[in-house]
Order: sequence, then C-alpha cells, then structure tokens
Amino acid sequence: MFTESGFTVIAGAGPTGLTLARQLGRHGVPYRIVERSPRPFDGSRGKGLQPRTLEVLDDLGLISRFLDAGGEYPALRAHLPGGGTHDFRLDEPREATPAVPYPNMLMVPQWRTSALLAEGVPVEFGVGLTGLTPTDDGVRVTLDTGETVDARYVVGADGGGSTVRKLLGIGFEGETHEEERMLIADVRLRGLDRGHWHVWPSGERSFRLGLCPLPGTDWFQLTAPPSTMSAAELVASVDPSITVTEVGWTSEFRANIRMASRFRAGDVFLAGDAAHVHPPAGGQGLNTGIQDAYNLGWKIATGNSAVLDTYEEERLPVAASVLGVSSHLHRRHVEGAEDAMRRDDPVLRQLSLNYRGAALARDHRPRPGLVQAGDRAPDAPLSAGRAGDVPLSAGRVFDLLRGAHATLLAFHWSETLPELPVPVHHVSEAASAYDVTGPALFLIRPDNYIGCVTHEPADVLDYLKQITP
Repeated sequence: MFTESGFTVIAGAGPTGLTLARQLGRHGVPYRIVERSPRPFDGSRGKGLQPRTLEVLDDLGLISRFLDAGGEYPALRAHLPGGGTHDFRLDEPREATPAVPYPNMLMVPQWRTSALLAEGVPVEFGVGLTGLTPTDDGVRVTLDTGETVDARYVVGADGGGSTVRKLLGIGFEGETHEEERMLIADVRLRGLDRGHWHVWPSGERSFRLGLCPLPGTDWFQLTAPPSTMSAAELVASVDPSITVTEVGWTSEFRANIRMASRFRAGDVFLAGDAAHVHPPAGGQGLNTGIQDAYNLGWKIATGNSAVLDTYEEERLPVAASVLGVSSHLHRRHVEGAEDAMRRDDPVLRQLSLNYRGAALARDHRPRPGLVQAGDRAPDAPLSAGRAGDVPLSAGRVFDLLRGAHATLLAFHWSETLPELPVPVHHVSEAASAYDVTGPALFLIRPDNYIGCVTHEPADVLDYLKQITP
C-alpha cells in the first residue's frame, strides 16, 4: 500500500531524526540523515520515556531493547537541612492493563536512547545543511561539504536553533527566561546509594542539588542552580562523604518556551525541538519529538500532499497543548509550589493525546463510543481460535498493528468483506477495550491511531483511497 515516494533529507540525528529515519526505512522511502555534530550526543539530558513513546518503540520492534537498557523511576530521597531524610515519589507506579501494557515512565539516558534508535541507521556525522532552494519536484539542499542534493522532501529535526527553520524564515514564537537557569551534568561518584533519586533542599521550598542514578550505567545526573562552584564542590557542599570521581557531559539549561508558527513550508517540514522547545518539567519534549516523527514518516511514504498537510494539522495543536503542560509545571517549580515535583497528571503519559476532528479522523457511527476515530488504538489480549470460518490470531492487538501498514479490525463482523489492500483481523475479544457492542470496522493507521470507524466497508475503501498515492 505504501510505496517509495522519493528521496528525503533529514537534518539532525537526535531521537526525532532517528525515529523518522526508521519510519522511512521500513516504509521503503530512501533517505539521507545528516548531523552537523562530528559525533553522537553523549549526555543524559532527556532521560524519561513516556508510556505512549514506549508504544511507539514497541511498534518499531525496539521495546525489549529499551526495557533492558532502562529502569523505573526511583523514589526520591530528600536530605533535610535539619538532618534526616524523607522519601517520596513523583508519581505512584501503575499496574499494566490489557489496554495499556506500558503504564509507567521509563528512565533511559538520552545518549542511550539515541544509540538504540541509531542501530542500523547510516548517519552522516560532521555534515551540516546550509541551504534550501525549492524546485519543481522538491528541494535542492546545500550541505556544508559543498555537495548539493536534490531531495523530494526535507525534514528539519535539527534542534531548537534549527538551521532549517531559520532558512525557511518561520517564526519561533514564545519566550526565553534568561534568569531561570539550571546546571545539568553527568557525574560518577562514590559514597551514595543508587536506589534513590537524591535531592538536597536548601529551604522549605527551594532546591540546592539533585543526584539521579541513571539505570544501566554507573553515572548520576546532577542538577543544581547555577553556581561558581564545580560539580565536585557542589556535591561536597551538601555531603563531604560523597566524592565525585568524573564529570562528563555538562550543560546549563535556560527556560525556553517556544513553538514554530508553521510545521510545513512546501516540501520542508519541522519536527522535534526544531518545531517546539519545552522546559524539562514533565518529560515532554523528547517524547513529543519522537511522536512527531512517528506521525510524519508514514505520511511522507504516501507522497500525497493532502495527507502531508495533516502533519501540521495534527501535530501543531498537540505540541501547543503539551507546551502548555510543560510550562505550567515549570512555573510551579519556579514559584516553589508545595507539590511542584508531582508528576501524576495522566496527560503527561501522552496516551490521551488524540486527533479527533482532524481530516484523517472519520467516525461514521451515529453514536460513537468512548474510543473514537482520532484516538490512540488500545491494546488488548487475543487468544487463538476460530469464529466460524474466520481465524483468530493469538497474542495482542499490538502484535497485529506492528509494522508499516494500516490494519482493519473487525468486531462482531459476520458479513463478507471486500478484498482490501490491508491486513484484516476479526478481534471480537477486544471489543471491550474499543467500547464496541455491535458490528463495527476500525481502520488503524500505520502510526496506530484510529483513522476510520464505520459500519460500512465502502467507508474503509474511501479512506484507503485518500491515504494511498
């Protein structure tokens, strides 16, 4: 169904660009991915993967690698100014359910997330993009090596200072709070247990130092307000018995809250931090970027301009909403709110983000249920067997959806279906997860969002025609 649609240049080999490369690769779309930096990013920066991102990684066939590499968020241990400690959590761990197999955030240092996504992806390091010129059938790209490339599409996944966005002249609306800064560094040390995320308050509602153990490594991520002291001196100032033995990646974060005014300009697209930058509170930025790429990849594979228009239609409102959540959490931290560190808002898990009402969300039922077109497709267990002459697959709904294809799920369906260019599965066992009580057809898009819900096979055929080259 999804065919090669031309050569795509991806600028930026962070998690967003790498996810897009994987999406294009499995859809058979040729690409080049260039990265201005001479080597892969080596910092822990965005260390939290939200439940929806874990579902994306499941679809990409990488979930077991990430679960092995990462770990759950540990309880925080506050070392109180007057002595003693107080243990608490940012959010209470949730049990997996049939519909949500990955209910909790997974901690993985960003360098490892990038390394896992990069396996098998031919990144060209030390190569930057310097020019874009529209052509009759795409974009002429100039690289800083002097090479020019004629591409069908270009995607700027090149970070908050995006060269692609600047070349397009697209505004980056929002604000930067220069006075709101935070030191972040990766450190090795002795004298501190790795079973907790350690924080040292300097007062009732102020923060002095944090040391978070990074799973699968012997590193901690250090966070602290800006200081003239070194990392070792900062740690010694809160507890002289802890010794820093090595300092790795170091950065100073500024509160940046910005979003591009457009995500598409002709045959050029923006994704990830090139399109939106977030405060780190709530762990939304990296996850939103990965999901930008997951949304855009299959649409590029269609080569259909109307389908590509829906990238901005769907992702810009999501980015704006997520940016609002991140900003709210950041402000509570700055203002010293009593519960500023809580992360139990279900919106943060990104499972409820949806595209209802957009052009590619069509629910033809007179009374849609709780699960509608535009929603994330829930998981559900399936058992082997037969319903009449129709075989039932064993495993999970996610097993049926995994791969570069749309999928039709038929619930309580006994009529003969026309020949369709997508896999068809009769999954009445999953009816509860999809809030279905009678016959219904759910067409699931390649990014595992529900595209079309109907009682008429003709609606499925019409939808497939729209998203097919």
